[in-house]
Amino acid sequence: MKYTVRKFDAVIVGAGGAGLRAAIQLSEAGMKTAVLTKVFPTRSHTVAAQGGVAASLGNSDEDHWHWHMYDTVKGSDWLGDQDAIEFMVRNANECVIELEHYGMPFDRLDNGRIYQRPFGGHMSNFGEKPVRRSCAAADRTGHAMLHAMYQRNVKVNTQFFVEWQALDLIRDAEGEVLGVTAMDMETGEVVAFHAKATIFATGGAGRIYYSSTNAFINTGDGVGMAARAGIPLEDMEFWQFHPTGVAGAGVLITEGVRGEGGILRNSLGERFMERYAPNAKDLASRDIVSRAMVTEINEGRGCGPNKDFVLLDITHLDPETIMKRLPGIHEIAVQFAGVDCLKEPIPVVPTCHYQMGGIPTNYLGQVVVPQGDNHSTPVPGFFAAGECACASVHGANRLGTNSLLDLLVFGKSAGETAVNELKAGARTHKPLPAEAIERTLARLDRLNTQKDGADVHETRLAMQRTMQKHAGVFRFKDMLKEGVEKILAIEQDVGRTQINDKSMVFNTARIEALELDNLIEVAKATIVSANARTESRGAHVRDDAPNTTEHPNGRDDKNWHKHTLWYRENNRLDYKPVQMKPMTVDSIELKTRAY
Repeated sequence: MKYTVRKFDAVIVGAGGAGLRAAIQLSEAGMKTAVLTKVFPTRSHTVAAQGGVAASLGNSDEDHWHWHMYDTVKGSDWLGDQDAIEFMVRNANECVIELEHYGMPFDRLDNGRIYQRPFGGHMSNFGEKPVRRSCAAADRTGHAMLHAMYQRNVKVNTQFFVEWQALDLIRDAEGEVLGVTAMDMETGEVVAFHAKATIFATGGAGRIYYSSTNAFINTGDGVGMAARAGIPLEDMEFWQFHPTGVAGAGVLITEGVRGEGGILRNSLGERFMERYAPNAKDLASRDIVSRAMVTEINEGRGCGPNKDFVLLDITHLDPETIMKRLPGIHEIAVQFAGVDCLKEPIPVVPTCHYQMGGIPTNYLGQVVVPQGDNHSTPVPGFFAAGECACASVHGANRLGTNSLLDLLVFGKSAGETAVNELKAGARTHKPLPAEAIERTLARLDRLNTQKDGADVHETRLAMQRTMQKHAGVFRFKDMLKEGVEKILAIEQDVGRTQINDKSMVFNTARIEALELDNLIEVAKATIVSANARTESRGAHVRDDAPNTTEHPNGRDDKNWHKHTLWYRENNRLDYKPVQMKPMTVDSIELKTRAY
């Protein structure tokens, strides 16, 4: 196969919130910027974010960034890096107001300020009581955010390559990143995007699970590409299961529903969260609520003929409030659950939602790898932001509305760092290594010539069912071990997938096979890392982790207060310390996590 080369100052892979925010920073600075995206930018998965973006504006309740920082560290079960967390929460207000100035149509209070609602795990005065911190545009916040930032990019002449599939990272012998290879879906043409700075903003990989709130495009492309290029993946055992996915469909029901006063009930009509989180109740953090729901179901208090879901009840709320603040949820309940939520509760079940781990980065957006005694040496020319990156601000569990904040703060930060390096002349167009591009062409050639291979759909389904069964909300020692063996066997099938359609124009069969190459890397990283971590922390809960005074809730700070690093070569694991030292304030010391 032939390929062509195109040169840019910066190439961004992904046009969701993080990619668009990074592109604004680069294009406004006059950099020639290319954004590659599988779908039209306003169809990126950020569009599915409903409830809001966190910022301690204090418009509805007294608030402070230090309280937000405490909540984020606590929510992370003390696995978040406190320097990055402080950076995120201190920059939150500025980033939200910038977005407002881009034209984001936030809901308003009577005094004209941005409307804010409560969200799980967000508390005032270091965990005292729930606080209204989430800045919302009804229940379509991500949708509004994407449109505002896409329009800003049009204004500053960012160049978009729509319906392009990124294939592989281009890295030279010294380890510097020089761009990516990609395929135009419309023509099948392969192009090497030669860039001085490469930013990954490819989102999550929730499609490794059978039941997920994630779109079908969320196949972990950036994470898979980084792993194949020798970059380790950080904390991949930590996956958030959102408490409220529509039972049977997996479609997201925003936590904003509980923020507006929604109540979770079991088959007896009990508000069961009072048992598990007496203070925060239905607004406890997501991992706590998900496990409480699964416990209710496992103990026989689930609803429906199979007793396999619980109910989210908003029938006690004013219908006018629901239609004003949650119009999309009303529509989703009718379309996907078959209920009118004004009159009946919504059947819900925990569903895979968010990837806490990813490509290791620092708060500047630089991708970092261990080198000697330094655990965070930047990879020249390589940046990442958003869900594909691990800064790590979410640690073992992300608080709701911190994801949209993460996109804004670290998308801007990665763009800003890239601009500074480009202006300083630190990055140039180094010669492209031919072998890097040949590896991509060899992958494509294998797909075109494979005979008697594995079916892509069957192989992907086997992977998804294995992950759902062996690495779900609760994890069991023997199940994890068996899951590792199954995923490694499925990996062999992924290496010999076959496609029958060899055409070049909009060949979705080829795209799905290439996506599966990325998904299997994420699945391996997840289950190998989870099998090794023998404690419970945040979203990772093991049945064999003892709940004692020394190990509250099964958390083992003596042995496991550290980040996992998974390397693709031989599924090797390494570890690095959690950054407990913030930038300007005192460290938030370890303690038992309770709501």
